Amino acid sequence: MDIGTSRVLVTGANRGLGRALTQELAARGATVYGASRRPDEIDLPGVKAIRLDVTDPASVAAAAKEARDITVLINNAGSSTGADLLTGSWDAIRLEMETHYLGTLGMIRAFAPLIEAQGGGAVLNVLSALSWISFPAVGVYAAAKSAEWSLTNALRQQLAPRGITVSGLHVGYMDTDMARHVTEPKTAPADVARAAVDGIASGVAEIVVDDRSRQVQADLSGGVAALYPQLG
Repeated sequence: MDIGTSRVLVTGANRGLGRALTQELAARGATVYGASRRPDEIDLPGVKAIRLDVTDPASVAAAAKEARDITVLINNAGSSTGADLLTGSWDAIRLEMETHYLGTLGMIRAFAPLIEAQGGGAVLNVLSALSWISFPAVGVYAAAKSAEWSLTNALRQQLAPRGITVSGLHVGYMDTDMARHVTEPKTAPADVARAAVDGIASGVAEIVVDDRSRQVQADLSGGVAALYPQLG
């Protein structure tokens, strides 16, 4: 795929990885729609800011009318409530699922026909190493990302005959607000964005960015014993 001639919509484009993705795409010559619940925070030159809440079907429909010419959709918008699976509020748990799973699905349902009408293109779902492994402190977030990974695998098969490549981006800790309390090594969002856009251009199905994600992916074949050795 020629990124320079692509027309791309990035959700959650106002900060963190979304902002880095938007910058990287614009630098490569793509036409970029930066979507956010707070579009006034998107101040990147040449980027068209649009209002979008992926958990609101009416907002998704309005965005689809505004960005009808896109060839690439990047589902990056996310939330991290920190809710506990056993004691967290149902509202927080629902928000995670509505953002990462239902929000992603709603975006693809709205935009896949538009991408197909342009002759095909690509969808990138920003996932996580937590698509493959979970811990109590992030159990709700990991469950939502795992559901999004499953969705990615299913829609990849459905959309391939329609000329649409579906990729998943897996990364561990990034140096963003979401991981501001993490003391372990973190990858710069600009580096993740570069790898993501390279993967879209190459049509890579799974874009695995860092060593932590690659190790978790390798441990999947070892089952629970490899993923959770503390369980004995």
